[in-house]
Amino acid sequence: MERVLVVGAGLTGGVCAALLRGAVLRRVVVWDKARGAGGRMNTSRSARDAACTADLGAQYVTLGPESAESCRSLCEELVSQGILKQLTAPIEGMVVKEGSCNYVAPQGISSVVKYYLQQSAGADVFYEQHVTHISLRDGKWEVSRKMGPPEQFDIVILTIPVPQILQLQGDIVKKSSEIGPSVVVHTTKTFGSEHLDSDPVEVQQLILSHLERIVPSLPKPDSIKCHKWRYSQVTKAVPSCLGQMILHTQPLLICGGDGFTCSNFGGCIDSAVSLAESVKCHL
Repeated sequence: MERVLVVGAGLTGGVCAALLRGAVLRRVVVWDKARGAGGRMNTSRSARDAACTADLGAQYVTLGPESAESCRSLCEELVSQGILKQLTAPIEGMVVKEGSCNYVAPQGISSVVKYYLQQSAGADVFYEQHVTHISLRDGKWEVSRKMGPPEQFDIVILTIPVPQILQLQGDIVKKSSEIGPSVVVHTTKTFGSEHLDSDPVEVQQLILSHLERIVPSLPKPDSIKCHKWRYSQVTKAVPSCLGQMILHTQPLLICGGDGFTCSNFGGCIDSAVSLAESVKCHL
């Protein structure tokens, strides 16, 4: 039985694992370096009360008239399962394009990814698995991680951000309760770039000081979490990749994710579909 490794338990990795269910003679394994599923569709829970949550990355999903049929179908499935529901609350400054619809996740945005991982029909999902090396060994890919022994796979699918792919070593080098509501404050991309390597404590104070000026009536928070997205946006997608790029054919090593399409829900779905189709063709 062929073993397929999906590196990354974000949206692309989760959907790809789900789409591979039913592919014959394969066992799908998913590794992610984080402690849980979601990637940039991340839901954080308060250390004081798990009932208080906040979506740190993507906070809603937009389905537009230009969305591919595969994206529409998957989104409709999420709505029918209660994972997503239409956003009806007004948001100041939001410009909604004609024919577009926004959706939120009542159980937290990471529930979208968790749903697809559950739909993968037996995929083995492991967290805190930080991949460091990928090397060819006797016609298979030997994948090493920071913790645990290396393992061999017939096919490897990389769905992590492109800068993390480039850091890999080996044979691919160079290639609602009494708890009050949560408030998520996003900075601009310019601010994030300028303070990418700054002291998180200093950055947090800058953000809080600005927040106090624009919303002086905001109550003092019970807890604060300052989170940095080093790979939050794709500034320039890899051209002409149709959602994926094959790095090696025998054995198959393929990468995808929003770096090969665009940084939104539809981009990740398109990449996952493309990845799954390439793997099924290879099988």
